[in-house]
Amino acid sequence: MDLKLHTCFIAVDDHDKAIAFYRDVLGLEVRNDVGFEGMRWVTVGSPAQPEVSVVLEPPGADPGLSPADREAMARLLAKGVLRGVIFSTADCDALFARVEESGADVLQEPMDQPYGVRDCAFRDPAGNVLRFVQRGA
Repeated sequence: MDLKLHTCFIAVDDHDKAIAFYRDVLGLEVRNDVGFEGMRWVTVGSPAQPEVSVVLEPPGADPGLSPADREAMARLLAKGVLRGVIFSTADCDALFARVEESGADVLQEPMDQPYGVRDCAFRDPAGNVLRFVQRGA
């Protein structure tokens, strides 16, 4: 099997703040910005990985969800308990300095892990946990 990641989804409550973070702080490119039935999806990705996209979507964007389920998703996002993604970087410390300077919520400063990576963690503007790993540190 030739299986590769193509797209992953991150729930955000304010697309403009999310774009400012993912594009202006992390350096991802905006690939698509689509509105449909009062919702918005913004696709971003790394120029170094054109085949992989991250879609910034409203919480509970599934059209089959009930209003109560949408409300529950929005509450979970506000608490910061929805899962985020892990990015890799060649220089964890430089990335940390740039993201910290943006005012993002720091969860973990760069540290060497016993399993062979150096990593750090932040919350994006919506509260999602983002980790950044440097392999072979």
